[in-house]
Amino acid sequence: MFIYLQSTEVTHKGKSYVFRVLSANKHGISDPSEITVPIQPEDSTVAPSTPGQVVATRNTKTSVVVQWDKPKHEEDLYGYYIDYSVVGSNHWEPSNHKPIKYNRFVVHGLETGQQYIFRVKAVNAVGFSENSQESEAITVQAALTCPSYPHGITLLNCDGHSMTLGWKAPRYSGGSPILGYYMDKREANHQNWHEVNSSLITQTIYTVEDLTEDAFYEFKVAAANLVGIGQPSDPSEHFKCKAWTMPEPGPAYDLTICEVRNTSLVLLWKAPVYEGKSPITGYLVDYKEVDTEDWITANEKPTPKRYFKVTDLREGHSYVFKVRAVNDAGIGKSSEISEPVLVEARPGTKEIFSGVDDEGNIYLAFECKEATDASRFAWGKSYEEIDDSDKFKIETEGSCSKLYFKNPDKSDLGTYSISVSDTDGVSSSFVMDDEEFERLMALSHEIKNPTIPLKSELAYEVLEKGQVRFWIQAESLSADSTFRFVINDKEVENSDRHKTSCDRSNGIIEMVMDQFTIDNEGTYTVQIQDGKAKNQSSLVLIGDAFKAVLAESQLQQKEFLRKQGPHFSKFLCWKVTEECEVLLASKVANTKKETVFKWYKDGSGIDVDEVPDLQKEECHLSIPKLSRKDEGVYKATLSDDRGHDVSTLELSGKVYDDIILALSEVSGKSASPLKILCTEEGITLQCFLKYYNEEMKINWSHRESKISSSEKMKIGGGENVAWLQISEPTEKDKGNYTIEIFGNKESYKRTLDLSGQGIFRIPYFYDRGKVIGGLPDVVTIMEGKTLNLTCTVFGNPDPEVSWFKNDKVFELNEHYAFSLEQGKYASLTIKGVTSEDSGKYSIHVKNKHGGEKVDVTISVYKHGEKMPEIKPGQLAKPSPIPPSEEVLQP
Repeated sequence: MFIYLQSTEVTHKGKSYVFRVLSANKHGISDPSEITVPIQPEDSTVAPSTPGQVVATRNTKTSVVVQWDKPKHEEDLYGYYIDYSVVGSNHWEPSNHKPIKYNRFVVHGLETGQQYIFRVKAVNAVGFSENSQESEAITVQAALTCPSYPHGITLLNCDGHSMTLGWKAPRYSGGSPILGYYMDKREANHQNWHEVNSSLITQTIYTVEDLTEDAFYEFKVAAANLVGIGQPSDPSEHFKCKAWTMPEPGPAYDLTICEVRNTSLVLLWKAPVYEGKSPITGYLVDYKEVDTEDWITANEKPTPKRYFKVTDLREGHSYVFKVRAVNDAGIGKSSEISEPVLVEARPGTKEIFSGVDDEGNIYLAFECKEATDASRFAWGKSYEEIDDSDKFKIETEGSCSKLYFKNPDKSDLGTYSISVSDTDGVSSSFVMDDEEFERLMALSHEIKNPTIPLKSELAYEVLEKGQVRFWIQAESLSADSTFRFVINDKEVENSDRHKTSCDRSNGIIEMVMDQFTIDNEGTYTVQIQDGKAKNQSSLVLIGDAFKAVLAESQLQQKEFLRKQGPHFSKFLCWKVTEECEVLLASKVANTKKETVFKWYKDGSGIDVDEVPDLQKEECHLSIPKLSRKDEGVYKATLSDDRGHDVSTLELSGKVYDDIILALSEVSGKSASPLKILCTEEGITLQCFLKYYNEEMKINWSHRESKISSSEKMKIGGGENVAWLQISEPTEKDKGNYTIEIFGNKESYKRTLDLSGQGIFRIPYFYDRGKVIGGLPDVVTIMEGKTLNLTCTVFGNPDPEVSWFKNDKVFELNEHYAFSLEQGKYASLTIKGVTSEDSGKYSIHVKNKHGGEKVDVTISVYKHGEKMPEIKPGQLAKPSPIPPSEEVLQP
């Protein structure tokens, strides 16, 4: 840190002074510094002037040499400070923290490929000078040098008088493009080298002529650039000048390794110059780890391509590679072994990426910060360099290169690659497949044909007074956007009939039609343009679609007029109360004291106990116990001097059924547990409800099986009860009984278990007097005959048996006789029947538990008369006789 202090108190010239410094903070003052050497006051010193022109030159990949002209007044300078800034950032960083004495400085730690500018300021005891002018921008790259040496000289063909040689280009061009190569040769065991070419060889392959057959030669190659000729390669091995005649191919050459990643790389090569006796059909790729003996063939089947991706390599291990060509004769000579390569992705490895520019052009792009002025971005398809200017355009600027597709189509699918020369093997590839191609084409089309994004398509709404509003909303609209509405291919202007407007702040465009009539059927379109972007949306209102809009418009217009006078704000509807009353309810609005409200059913007025208070806006009509007699058309009316309104509800059909369901819902919730009632006939199960109607959906079930109403089990109900009558219950009637009441939302069940023995042991169900053997209901007999009526009876205890004629007890005599044998066979005998014996005869079989009576009608006809027509006989049906009262008591 430097602190500059100028004293104006020293006025005695010729005298010397010493100084010291103390520092202070909130806690106090420090001890003084050491005393300076004696200083004699002289004439005052001024700040230095600004340094002159600043020049930056290339040095290394991460440093730049900065030089500048000294200031005009450089007396007593402490030195200079140098600042640097990335071009366009406006952010300056210091390069040195202590002043330097010289006007040349190397700035280190810069980013390769980045552009920088520099400035300098001087400093003395008084302070700093102004900053110098900025230097010109410079890209950080290594300084130009001669290229490095070529390597990998390979014999590619020999005809006995010439040799074709190939070699690998230098790893580094020296920062300037390689202009060509110089080759020297010498015979084996000779000391002197001889120049092969006087002019530059521009390729990495060359045929050396005028050689001696069967002689051995060695070669070396040097590369040249703008700076000069670099170091020559190591001498090649000894090559014998003997014509190649083998049927197999010669060696592939110029092996290039690219796209080195953590477990894979891509190997490229050039086809052999010598094909052999038949065309080359493919290539085998071999590799092995460095310092191992065994070679591995990467592809079992020869590949016809001159590139191959080797996968499943071990990260962090070094490998070497070679390639062998194959033809019909077999496998040819192996290429030169590649140099070792470490399999791992380089830090900062980047890949090709795809995109579409602002004009809609599709491109592939690659950025390489390591590129120098001498670097060349080489684009390829299927690893063959692209030179088709009709389909592609390549643009390279600085460290970024782009490959543009001029007329993209399906033929552009495939693998694209790029390699950057004069770098440490920077390369990448990109697969253009169907999915990626379609994505880019869609994006290109969208950019070339921009559309205004819409939040909603053209839609309509019917307003309160019956106007129809057509509207559309864009994502955003600028102040310069325009629009137009078109109806049936004819543009409409803003007018009282078609009121158009645009709220650009929220992107809403609308048109309101005050009068929507039968003439407005058709297609409605809105067209929008905002700069280059366009869009449109249409709405077809034809046929049923138009009729629906027109009907809604007319309805809204009618509704608006209706609401100008007293009206129903909520039309008649029904609801069911917790007490199972049905209420017909409506709401009214815009009423006044003089407004009259009336109820009607089927056109006749309904007298109500209380006139509704219209100020409360609600009117109700109560139906206490709904039944079929309440079906009909109910109407409520409102009227005064401003108008008349009607609300109607037809309480029948589905509406009636829905109300019954709703009543069932409320009634089902109120259902009591099942109760037992013992009767003469048997058992009655009862469920008490708030409301019962025979049209309610109620199911009875026994042991989960639905019961259908029959003589044995009758289903019915009364005003507030639903019941099931079980006549003459037996053991089979034991089990669970369930009633299920179905409402409009859910059902409600009540269950009773009759499996217990108690209820079935009531004697009068089983032990009462009964007629078991049947008697006929009608008997026809001729006078003078004897009639015998016999039946079997049962009872516990034994029943009493009585006979009646025309419901009167008659005395037994010689004409009438009856008997009861073994307590179960009862008979009535009439000897010598006469016409006076015609009539109704009854047998009563009864004990304390009750009994039965059976009626038989006897018809007597005279001798000689035609026998009356006899209908097929039927068994007389017994009628029950109740038990005594003490037995019925529980």
